[in-house]
Amino acid sequence: MVQPSMEQRHAEAERRRDAAERERQSVEMTRRRREEQSVDAESSRARAETARVHAEDAREGGERSRQQSESSRQDREALREITEDARRAAEDARHATIGAVVAAAEALNVSLAQMQFLEEARQTLRALQLKPQDS
Repeated sequence: MVQPSMEQRHAEAERRRDAAERERQSVEMTRRRREEQSVDAESSRARAETARVHAEDAREGGERSRQQSESSRQDREALREITEDARRAAEDARHATIGAVVAAAEALNVSLAQMQFLEEARQTLRALQLKPQDS
């Protein structure tokens, strides 16, 4: 079997380094997007929690008004719709957060694979450098 020349090995190592760098950049872009999604999810969650608190306060006010007159019954019904909207918003935020966590885990898996690839490439280069040159 013909051994590749030193030049070929260096070219292959450079190609692998370039591929690893492209992969690293891709992972970094993915990580940044996931961080942005996490920030968006947290912001949505905070807004949903604020809306939930407001809806709960409004519901309590509706209860007091209902005791005073029948017309407040209609107000309470409107407050229930707001509460449901807030619950749906909170559920959407929860799903977004779960998606961000899954994406972060995927990004970490990709990073690990990249690090393993780079370590193997480093070991290959070291092994090639330690071998006596072929004549």
